[in-house]
Amino acid sequence: MLRKDDRRLRVGVLGCGPIAQFAHLESCVKARNADLYAICDAAPDLLARMGATYEPEKQYGDYDAMLADPELEAVIVATSDAYHVPMTIKALDAGKHVLCEKPVGVSIEEGMALAEAVKRSGKVYQVGHMKRFDPALEAARDFVRDEIGTVLALKAWYCDSTHRYTNTDAVQPLPVTSRLAKKPAGNPKADLRQYFMLAHGSHLVDTARFFCGEITAVRARLNEQFGAYCWFVETEFASGALGHLDLTVAVRMDWHEGFQLYGENGSVIAKTFNPWYFRASEVDIFREKDATARRPLGADGHFFRRQLEGFADTILDGKPMRGATVDDGVASIRAMVAIARSVESGARVSLTDVTGAV
Repeated sequence: MLRKDDRRLRVGVLGCGPIAQFAHLESCVKARNADLYAICDAAPDLLARMGATYEPEKQYGDYDAMLADPELEAVIVATSDAYHVPMTIKALDAGKHVLCEKPVGVSIEEGMALAEAVKRSGKVYQVGHMKRFDPALEAARDFVRDEIGTVLALKAWYCDSTHRYTNTDAVQPLPVTSRLAKKPAGNPKADLRQYFMLAHGSHLVDTARFFCGEITAVRARLNEQFGAYCWFVETEFASGALGHLDLTVAVRMDWHEGFQLYGENGSVIAKTFNPWYFRASEVDIFREKDATARRPLGADGHFFRRQLEGFADTILDGKPMRGATVDDGVASIRAMVAIARSVESGARVSLTDVTGAV
């Protein structure tokens, strides 16, 4: 049975498409310290279906009307990437806290404008990098922060699979769609380099930053063959650590995601699963001082619900932010732009020298 705290954050979800259906609506219902107060979508048929299924207190076909509701405290922006920044700024200007799907935006300039809006608003803003709430990865991060000492190197990979939909369609409900759904101008998948980098590369970059801190420079190569895209990225961190990032879409094998991290007082090896299995990563933490290894179970693998609970903890109880901040989001965009520029030039690119879109 669900157990709810007495005081809960009243959340409105903007967008009732697949990501909301697969992740955010259920998270609001299950979260111990949040409620699905409202939903909003421009497609009336989709809004009605999701309203009947999840039974929020309010349903809105107009975003401005939802933001004008004084009972609404926070918004989850679950829309196409092109809408992330404008819809977030609207919510912040209306005095609402925001949890926004990744990526934070599609250009550095857009991200910086958002960062200014967050600062101006004084509200809590969190990027939806939900893997930061994978309990096994949290245990690994704690070890890296508290025990590992100097980090020598990170090798991380995010390799989508040609069979991902065969696997995930077996465990996910069929998403409800609508011909009336609001879509951005143009086709986001027209430029697959940009689309794959924003959709998948943002996860890989955030993983690298979560464990090793600020990325200062990259040198990247891209190989396109038989409809597959493979980026190999040499990465420099401000700490002095070196990194190698592998983003491949799509490998002819099972989903392949994880990392190896080598440090002064130990190492970490992690295998991460397709997120829609809601299964925590398998993480082996090696401690040099006693030559032992441990593997946290990470029994609670619903990282979408956990990220909402962390978001609500910060708002309701003033707890430190556990998720990705707007500065983290902008730094990820900057890294992805630098990767794109390095692919174009073949040269090492410093993150301080890049502007523009991914």
